[in-house]
Amino acid sequence: MYRAKELTVATRGRGFYDITGEVQRAVEESGAREGLCTIFLHHTSASLLLCENADPDVRKDLESFFSRLVKDGDPLFRHDAEGPDDMPAHVRTVLTQNSLNVPVKGGEANLGTWQGIYVWEHRTSPHHRRVTVSVVS
Repeated sequence: MYRAKELTVATRGRGFYDITGEVQRAVEESGAREGLCTIFLHHTSASLLLCENADPDVRKDLESFFSRLVKDGDPLFRHDAEGPDDMPAHVRTVLTQNSLNVPVKGGEANLGTWQGIYVWEHRTSPHHRRVTVSVVS
């Protein structure tokens, strides 16, 4: 059996957006008891993250690290058609990931105790991000 659900995530600019609940609902609605859930983000300037959900400082530290690693407006980058955060957002995306696989067990995404699923927006302006949650059982 295969089921897919499309989500739209409205971001307010750079940061992390928890979609764990929406993914869990998609898995439950699929009717699958066991299988695999794939979460796919259809964009090149945002990414998906499986990350600790208990301490928000983890995500703040990740953003601080990436801000140091890939600076907005770096003169190294030629691609700046949409602003100084354009190419840095693409670099951040290729260094992270745009899809995740999570096992389905007992009718739910079988995440670890402290794991959450996030869209990580790399652009500084708001966007609507399209995410497909697919479940195969």
